[in-house]
Amino acid sequence: MLDASIRAFAPSLQTLRIRTWKPTIENTVFKLHYKMTVTILLAFVVLVCAREYFGDHIKCISDQGVPDHVIQTYCFFMATFTIVRHYNESLLEGGFLPHPGVGPILSTDQTLNHTYYQWVPFVLFIQMICFYMPHYIWKKKEGGRIKALVDGLQYASLALAEEDMDVGHMKVPSKKTVENRIDIIKKDIILRLRISRTWSIWLVSMEVANLLHLMFQIWMINIFLKGNFISLGANVLQFRNWNQIADPLETVFPKVTKCTFHKFGPSGSIQQHDALCVMALNIIHEKLYVVLWFWFLFLFIASVLAVIWRFTSFFLYRRSLKFNEMMFRHAANRKFNAYNVIQVVNGCQFADWLFLYYLAKNMKGIVFQQLFERLAEELQKREMPYDQDGHEEKGAEPVLISKVDITDETPLKLDMKDKSS
Repeated sequence: MLDASIRAFAPSLQTLRIRTWKPTIENTVFKLHYKMTVTILLAFVVLVCAREYFGDHIKCISDQGVPDHVIQTYCFFMATFTIVRHYNESLLEGGFLPHPGVGPILSTDQTLNHTYYQWVPFVLFIQMICFYMPHYIWKKKEGGRIKALVDGLQYASLALAEEDMDVGHMKVPSKKTVENRIDIIKKDIILRLRISRTWSIWLVSMEVANLLHLMFQIWMINIFLKGNFISLGANVLQFRNWNQIADPLETVFPKVTKCTFHKFGPSGSIQQHDALCVMALNIIHEKLYVVLWFWFLFLFIASVLAVIWRFTSFFLYRRSLKFNEMMFRHAANRKFNAYNVIQVVNGCQFADWLFLYYLAKNMKGIVFQQLFERLAEELQKREMPYDQDGHEEKGAEPVLISKVDITDETPLKLDMKDKSS
């Protein structure tokens, strides 16, 4: 009867496995870096390369002295420029200037050279790879350890039969299989603490690396746009009258620029040919970098908060019983006995605690609760020797230790009311 009931749910279980089973080895902010940001950058690369929608990158008007394809090729690979003096709203409204930054040039005029448009798709593509690299490094260092430990326990909540059952392409474990698996995980945690601690150290390192990398990317884009990226979003927010001809984006992403081509005339004298160039893709570039500014601002705030939270967890996990109960309850959706929590936490370093937390996020609540209880029993029976510096003796079997390096840190204690509950 039980076998038939489980087999009746086989189609829905197969769908559940396809959609949901993937080990969680990082937090949400980490995923924003390598999933959301990479997706945004990839979309921008496709957008700026879609010439069939926006036409050529540059179109230049010149006199008949230079063929159109020559002047356009030259102005694209060389620098176009605008003149600072001609970003004048009153002259633009009076019709004395055709476009912002475009007009007669004097030898004393300050010019703004624009060459970034040649490199935008390449820079975006490199940024996309860079944002994925911390996740790639973390996956290599993690090595599938979480998946190897919890694999096969996805349907442990259905473990009611005495023998394992094959349902389609899935295996529903028996109660004995689940118990054996829990014992294996418990022994793995106890005997391979150094590996678990390395796992957690790499995770925290990559979270910090994400924040530092984001700051580096903001700095690089600011250099790429000649110091205009840092204040770009703030200038857009402060600007109110978008009906004006000269808006704050025109200086950084001009729609029309100047280009000068020199060649020898028939008699050998140097001729100067003035060209007016329409920068078609700048209408896309300006919106692209404004979106990136706001996204990077949000990502920076989220990354800073994530790193602060990680360090806050380091200081709270040994000091607050409520904090531990809240964290494990949130991860496993189960209530844990306060005495067991104290036994486990006092027998762990922070790296062990963090590894247990991610195990809880990847295991069914009832299974992790059993593992937690057995781990607490094992730690209660074990002797936990340590030297004066809080380090294990050389050659000793890796064991959980209760000594910590922070002088004001004391092991958690159980209140009588908690013990009675």
